[in-house]
Amino acid sequence: MNPQENNDNSNSNSQPRPPRRQPGNRGGGNRSRSSGGNGGQKPANNGGGNGGGQGRSGASRGAAVRAQKRTQMDAQKIANQYTPAQVSDQPAQRGRANVIDDRPRLKVVGLGGMDGGGSKNMILVEYINDAVIMDCGNDLGVDLPGINYGIADTAYLETIRHKLRAYIITHGHLDHIGGLPHIVPKFPAPIYGSKFTIGRVEEIFENFGLPMPEGFELRTVTMNEDTHERLKVGDFFVELVRITHSIPGSTCIVLDTPVGRIINTGDFRFDPNPLDHEKSDYDRLTQLGNEGVLALLSESTTVERQGRTPSESTIEQSFIDIINNAPGRIFVGLFSTNMNRVQMIINAAVHHNRKVAMDGRSMVSTLEMAIRHGFMKVPKGTFVPIASVPNMRDDEVVVVCTGSQGEPSSALQRMAGGEHRHIKLKEQDTVILSSTPIPESGNDALVGLMVDGLVKKGVHVFEARNHTLDGVGPLHVSGHASRDEYADMINMTKPKFFIPIYGAYRVKQRHIELAVEQGIPRANTVNAENGQVICLTPDKMELDGEIPHGTILVDQTGAIVSNVVVKDRLLLSEEGLVAIILTIDKKSGNLLTSPDIISRGFIYMRDNEEIMNGLRAELKRAVGQRFKRVDLDRFKAEIKDHVTHYLFDATQRSPIIIPVVNVIGGKGEGGKQDVKVAAGGRTKTAEEVAAEQQKRFEEMRARLLSQDARVD
Repeated sequence: MNPQENNDNSNSNSQPRPPRRQPGNRGGGNRSRSSGGNGGQKPANNGGGNGGGQGRSGASRGAAVRAQKRTQMDAQKIANQYTPAQVSDQPAQRGRANVIDDRPRLKVVGLGGMDGGGSKNMILVEYINDAVIMDCGNDLGVDLPGINYGIADTAYLETIRHKLRAYIITHGHLDHIGGLPHIVPKFPAPIYGSKFTIGRVEEIFENFGLPMPEGFELRTVTMNEDTHERLKVGDFFVELVRITHSIPGSTCIVLDTPVGRIINTGDFRFDPNPLDHEKSDYDRLTQLGNEGVLALLSESTTVERQGRTPSESTIEQSFIDIINNAPGRIFVGLFSTNMNRVQMIINAAVHHNRKVAMDGRSMVSTLEMAIRHGFMKVPKGTFVPIASVPNMRDDEVVVVCTGSQGEPSSALQRMAGGEHRHIKLKEQDTVILSSTPIPESGNDALVGLMVDGLVKKGVHVFEARNHTLDGVGPLHVSGHASRDEYADMINMTKPKFFIPIYGAYRVKQRHIELAVEQGIPRANTVNAENGQVICLTPDKMELDGEIPHGTILVDQTGAIVSNVVVKDRLLLSEEGLVAIILTIDKKSGNLLTSPDIISRGFIYMRDNEEIMNGLRAELKRAVGQRFKRVDLDRFKAEIKDHVTHYLFDATQRSPIIIPVVNVIGGKGEGGKQDVKVAAGGRTKTAEEVAAEQQKRFEEMRARLLSQDARVD
């Protein structure tokens, strides 16, 4: 399930944030050069002394250090949720020491997908000298500064790269294929999937922002899920079985191994009447169960939902009715890969003699691929360019676009904000949100703000979650099974062992309880976490140690971002930064200028001038007392510590402190006076050299202090 494309995940991770303290005014970047009030801030303690005694707030130096450590620990705790793998020189723990494990056991390991709603889904299956990877997705739910998504760490693959035979993909949502452009070039192997899935894979490689390594060639194998073809992959045989989901070409993976048959369901629902008439292959699943299934790996996204998921076909009439009654233009926001839903809207538009315009790069790209491979049936002349919509009559166009989750850069969000290049919304326009906000993702607020913007423009908005209130039929159905369908999957396949996957731990445990109700012995179930090695023999299943695993973070460009950088970003976002710039005469040890203080995201300095003046006084005193007594590195460390204590004493906050010490004049190397030649061959005096250095520094300082605080 892709959080951007399927919003039925009630168990996606919500990331804790460090608690925010509220004293004082927190402003953007600024520097203090003018006088002003203290903005209600506590006056500074200007006489704390270099030893950092009690200030007016009573805060000790130890309290300041402890507060800073707490902030750092909070940031580290959040960053640690996305840590890279911790690679050890030791093999996975085993029951007996000094025993080489050469038993013919099948190893199943979740490198991703076992930790909350199903994200960066990636399961490794390894047997002696062969290994395959089932799904290779990304995690779009990462909420960290500057981070676009996460992918599974592949440190363990470095140790078994010679075994890797294939990537086998269940379907084309990004949480199942989004990691491929990062991982496959490092660990090349053919990618197996259905026709639509392989089309999606090729699409994301074509649109990937970074160049592929020299010599890399994408290899794909398109399999026919309707003919039950079986392909040999190392010591395995692989087969795909058709299943219904919210994207065409969805399949279960059947992997026959020397130990026994395992089935990975992928994301699924049992839609009895899908729009494309491609029903789940119940007969083949039942046949496989009768032949014998060693282990069922079943997705667990919505196992807590009772009953059965309604058919996609139940919402078709709703679109027809709304288009029939709407007085003006129709805009429909939905997930970019839901081509069956797009087909449904195209059918409704054609039924009412309306043209269709598409907007949103991801949606247009997927649509082009779907049409090219024959998955969409669109009458000639149906589509019109989005740029032509303003010139058309209101009652002759339907716009299908991205943005049903309120994504900031999506087409519908830009329309709501009046920032779209071609579309200006107006009264009598109708917007249909054919989705519901992803639970626990924060999207509820994004959608709410977007709907506010639409309503302010006089637009009538139909939301799927409020369709009963609006007096219309359903506008969205889940792409995932409900409890009875999960039970059906277990009963059809009749597995000996049951392994819930792609879900939060608590939800997978619910799935185990459901399996037990269907007759699976509890001893034959396991709720594994990412990295835990599940070992299977024909008669036994056990957890046996753990392999390196973790999360690699990726920014908007596709580049990898270090966990250390993320921690620093969190600290900056929470407490801000203060830079202290000191210009000191090397010979005298005195300040040549008043200390410059630059704040970014800490406090608005013009409203806290008393604190800043007190800090300058402290800095002047510290320079006079300590500069000539300790080496430069020790001096900067003492300044950092002293400023940290002073600011915590004054504000109860601990920003990142960066001391910059510019030493001007003095002697060069070897104790000799610096000698420079002026124009005409005359040797410059020490005073002239010092004056030039001072002038250059003043120019540098002026450039630094004149930077726009909004963009620095």
